[in-house]
Amino acid sequence: MTMERIRLDKWLWMARFHKTRTLAAEAVDGGRVQVGGERVRRSRLVGVGDELRIRNGALEWVVTIQGIPSRRGPPAEAAALYEESAEGRVQREQRAAELKAAHAANPWGGQKPTKQDRRNLRRLKNSE
Repeated sequence: MTMERIRLDKWLWMARFHKTRTLAAEAVDGGRVQVGGERVRRSRLVGVGDELRIRNGALEWVVTIQGIPSRRGPPAEAAALYEESAEGRVQREQRAAELKAAHAANPWGGQKPTKQDRRNLRRLKNSE
């Protein structure tokens, strides 16, 4: 924790929001990361106290930077680099529960239908 400011894409990678730095840079370039409510470039320097809005898939995090790492460490260290807002956490958990419920509504439990299932569906559709 020696540096005061760091590139946004590098911080996202070190905080383990993205698996590679390239993916983090693509997320910033694609507008899925905002600093202080505005779209920024990947080279934007961020520091302690900056507020980030990070969309990753269907989920969104609203976090405040608490630390600048000197290296990419284990997940426990990465979690200490930011603090998630309470309202953001509630919304993210609610969205995750909705996605899980939608996934559970799948009659095959998230698996591909078997050959027998497809034949039964075809018979059902042709009988109507």
